[in-house]
Amino acid sequence: MQVAIIGGGWAGMAAAVQLSLSGHRPTIFEAGRQLGGRARNLELPGGTIADNGQHILIGAYAECLRLMRVVGAAPEHTLLRRPLAMRYADGSGLSFPDLPAPLDALIGIASASGWSLRERTALLGRALRWRVQGFRCADQATVADICSGLPKRLLDEFIEPLCVSALNLPASQASGSIFLRVLHDALFAGTGGSHFMVPRRGLGDLFPIPAAQWLQGRAHAVHTASRIQELIPHGRQWLLRASNATLTPALEQSRFDAVLLACPPQEAARLALLAAEDQRLPARDGVHYQHWAQTAQALEHTAIATVYARTSHRLAAELPWLALQPGGQAPAQFVFDRGHLQSSDTVQQDLMAFVISDCRTDRETLEQQVLDQARQQLGWQDIQAVLTVVEKRATFACRPGVKRPDMELGHGLWACGDYVNGPYPATLEGAVRCGLAAAEKLVRIDQG
Repeated sequence: MQVAIIGGGWAGMAAAVQLSLSGHRPTIFEAGRQLGGRARNLELPGGTIADNGQHILIGAYAECLRLMRVVGAAPEHTLLRRPLAMRYADGSGLSFPDLPAPLDALIGIASASGWSLRERTALLGRALRWRVQGFRCADQATVADICSGLPKRLLDEFIEPLCVSALNLPASQASGSIFLRVLHDALFAGTGGSHFMVPRRGLGDLFPIPAAQWLQGRAHAVHTASRIQELIPHGRQWLLRASNATLTPALEQSRFDAVLLACPPQEAARLALLAAEDQRLPARDGVHYQHWAQTAQALEHTAIATVYARTSHRLAAELPWLALQPGGQAPAQFVFDRGHLQSSDTVQQDLMAFVISDCRTDRETLEQQVLDQARQQLGWQDIQAVLTVVEKRATFACRPGVKRPDMELGHGLWACGDYVNGPYPATLEGAVRCGLAAAEKLVRIDQG
């Protein structure tokens, strides 16, 4: 099959690699000049290469890790791997030992610093209850609902930061069922699943760029700065019209057996609605472009911000991040010492990345609040901002009962991305798994 993949983020690149492995011919069209979507390289003032937002992967991201190895990205070298740790500046908090699951979680919770015996016992008991229940709850339950009755300190120092980091919403608004799925895969699905893995290189260098090189080495085209303006039905195939003038003549001659929308939901909805209006689209059962587009457009989105700043202070090399105490005028949940993450890059030796999930503040105010938070909670009086990055549509709002669009639109048109219907929140693993699932369904249809 000739398959057009619109979008060169993690979902689109995963689908392309999987299609190539299955003997098909994917072609990537990325509107931006860089691959990676919302997880891409970013140049800071002065030429430092960072990311459009500080990301954390976890050990349970099995498909991300597998595909990184397939394209030669070597996660053992490109990711700093440590057992789960949510330590605060005063030394309190949680650290898991490097032991098989679920022993690491049990010992980590039982030995949490600063927690009373009652608090540690309460969390262990609740974790056991969730496991007995199969990590399931009512669709309409929030994270706050399933954690009701836990001591306030556990909610403030463990549940809330874990929830807002994974689902980008506070516990009172986030889906309990999706949170439990994340906990299951991280804490109980296998040894190392709870490990934190922090990029040592730019996010684009973790997978999208090596994947593009791997695809091009197998004679698959990867086009950047190529926004697809329109999808044109052509019998049982598709033609594409692009904004890149150099592509237009070749595209006019190209026929694609399937099109995979791996772009943001608003852009995928635009293309689907244009295709739905085309009189050449065959009237077939199962074609529901308008309904799909309405579902995609109805998704609520939340923002994630990263404040990059410089200071003479350093975090410990063995744990180059700290949890922070958010609240009121203190919005950041974590700080990362990029000098330890990218030790070979001398210009990053004094660079810190502060992460603000579920960001609801304007850029200027946010930046000042984070600097004040660093001075008050960490004692870093000399800290100065370098750049503040706000990804306004970073994730869909993972609320209870959220309606997400399906993967298949009909007549050879498909969608993939972290927002497409599935069990995971908007994460890199969710995007990759959706890309793989779309590719596998296309392969089964071709074989059938």
